[in-house]
Amino acid sequence: MQYPKITIITPSYNQASYLEQTIESVLSQQYPNLEYMIFDGGSKDNSAQIIEKHAAHLAYWESTPDKGQTDAINKGLKRTTGDIINWLNSDDYYEPDALFKVAETFMQTQARVVCGRSRIFKGEETLYYSNGTDVYPENLAKTIGWARIDQPETFFSRQAVEKMGMPDVRFNYLMDRDWWVKYLLYFGLEGIVKIDNILVNFRHHDNSKTISQQDYFEIERNSLFLGLATFYKCEAIAEFMRQHYAHKPDFELNDFPPIDATLAQQLLHYYLLQTAEELYVKRKHNDSKKILAFIDKQFLQREDVQLYKKVRLRNAIRTWI
Repeated sequence: MQYPKITIITPSYNQASYLEQTIESVLSQQYPNLEYMIFDGGSKDNSAQIIEKHAAHLAYWESTPDKGQTDAINKGLKRTTGDIINWLNSDDYYEPDALFKVAETFMQTQARVVCGRSRIFKGEETLYYSNGTDVYPENLAKTIGWARIDQPETFFSRQAVEKMGMPDVRFNYLMDRDWWVKYLLYFGLEGIVKIDNILVNFRHHDNSKTISQQDYFEIERNSLFLGLATFYKCEAIAEFMRQHYAHKPDFELNDFPPIDATLAQQLLHYYLLQTAEELYVKRKHNDSKKILAFIDKQFLQREDVQLYKKVRLRNAIRTWI
């Protein structure tokens, strides 16, 4: 059997304590058509020595200063020759046979994207198992507007990557979500195949961005969707976001495809609904109420109108209390 070539890119910086496990988890797959590249940002620990030890099994590696994680990923994407592409961060590691399961799914289904699941752990403790990247069948607007991707276990075909282009280097935290939104805007829900296999072990630790820098994820998410509102000329939503959201300066987006005006409105209202629910959970009830008052329910499907009503009622009860 001729397996498709899989390209895995590992961006890394000062992760020597985890890096060897990451590398060995890729190489121990014994996948017969692998292109593995590591881009270290000039680490001050012994990362370079760890990488060099495995150099004979790598398609390429370097340890030089870069402009951050997204820049390192893009260096790899510019060199890739694989049919299936993903990156694996230097504090995570693959389950045995993960690449075979991904490749076989692509071969059997002609997918553009294959989404598995992950084990989330901290130290020796398994915290939970993910359900994988969120896909809402028959609801493209919600899939985009809520845009949650489990990047390590979401693999893209070369055809999709060539269309999506490089992740935006202005995103230091949500480059994967930017990429996922681009996929959905170009291809819709076509070509996405979810599998139940655990492919990746995703590590929580005190220095991981997911744990230590959570606020920046929210800022970049707001910037992304403000950019979409501006790009797709949804001026009322863009102005509302500028007035009510904390965000970076507006991102001027110029590499997104044209879409139907109704879809643009729908996906942005789903984004607002998700934000309102999150603000309720954070007990920012007045902020949540302002967003709910702005949302036009005609852009939501019936079950999500019920969510809107539930959050609105809960906000009201909390305000009365």
